Amino acid sequence: MKPLIRWAPHHVAALTIGVFLFPGLVSALTLEEALSLAEHQAPSLAAQAASLQAARSAAIPAGELPDPKLKLGLQSVPIEGDARWQLDEEAMTMQMVGVMQEVPNRAKRQARIEAARASVALADVQQTMERLSVRQATAEAWIASFAVEQKLSLFKQLYQENKLFSQAVQARIAGGRGQTAEGVLPKQEAALLAEQEDELLSNQAVARADLRRWIGGSASQPLTGTWPRWPAEADHHQNAINQHPALLAFDPMVREAEAKIRQAIAEKTPDWSWGVDYLRRGREYGDMVNLSVSFDLPIFTGSRQDPKIAAERARLAQVEAQRQATLRMHDRELTADLAEYQRLTRAVDRLEESLLPLAEQKVQLAMVDYRAGKGELIAVIDARRQLVETRLRRIDTSRDLALSNARLHFAFGDTQP
Repeated sequence: MKPLIRWAPHHVAALTIGVFLFPGLVSALTLEEALSLAEHQAPSLAAQAASLQAARSAAIPAGELPDPKLKLGLQSVPIEGDARWQLDEEAMTMQMVGVMQEVPNRAKRQARIEAARASVALADVQQTMERLSVRQATAEAWIASFAVEQKLSLFKQLYQENKLFSQAVQARIAGGRGQTAEGVLPKQEAALLAEQEDELLSNQAVARADLRRWIGGSASQPLTGTWPRWPAEADHHQNAINQHPALLAFDPMVREAEAKIRQAIAEKTPDWSWGVDYLRRGREYGDMVNLSVSFDLPIFTGSRQDPKIAAERARLAQVEAQRQATLRMHDRELTADLAEYQRLTRAVDRLEESLLPLAEQKVQLAMVDYRAGKGELIAVIDARRQLVETRLRRIDTSRDLALSNARLHFAFGDTQP
């Protein structure tokens, strides 16, 4: 099956404008349209886009030198005698202005750059994960709404069948072959159908609210289409398990942890700084300039740098262990999901090929016996109830199959960029 269509932004804009200006032109909403609308309207995707932009902006200064420092001061100011607090009476008194620049070692700056790039990659992966999550949630909401729509459409047929059934019962009573009390049973059946329909209308409101969460006002449109079916081959999903959205974040997390280890190791290499000072003295004395260079002395590595390195290595081991735990968990879930998908596929086939035709046949045979005077009306009512339950179960099972299919697809098979 071809992948779902990805609409361009101007297509989505045209659809949205059409909904509000020309509601008659947009009569129904397909699953493909719902997915496209969700990708452009879901607030969580806008939040992830902002997070990615923030990570990119934060990465820009990662390898830059710290801001230089401006130094202002007074040196050798007398505090006793006739020249106390005078700035131009003593040869040693100087007014100082200077600048100092700290220079972290190259390995540390490079490690910071790599950590920042890993943070950007993680934010990018998180955006992809959120997009897949939104697509899956939208598909599930559309499928749930579509199932309720299918049931409500079925009830129109059920009411029509109930009307014909009532007419048949009344005709039999009028012919003197039935009991007067039997005329109540079709009405009871109609009342029970109305009760079930009321519950469905409530479910419809909830399902539409869930869909509205992802696509906004377009969720009020009627739905059209069929149950979605994506490829669900076991071999394909087993081979793609490492591409599960929950596992995508671990690669940049490992890269970030490794960069932090290198940054901690770089703490053992001394940083240095340089400074230039201009020293102004009194009118009778010449001005001076100071030039200075300083170096850090990481001589207590056993109690300072080494524990930091050990801590970062432990965090890397934690990330690796979490990846393995997550991989095993989703491998188990994949096995369970595939088994459930296969069970539901067989259940749908069984309903279509066996259970539903048999339920319809049972109603027909019970009605034939009733009309011939060989059967009781209660047997017809019971057969009709079983038929209604079987029809509703077919929709529920088809819905569950589509939801199972969606979970597999969006976890392992959705290749939309």
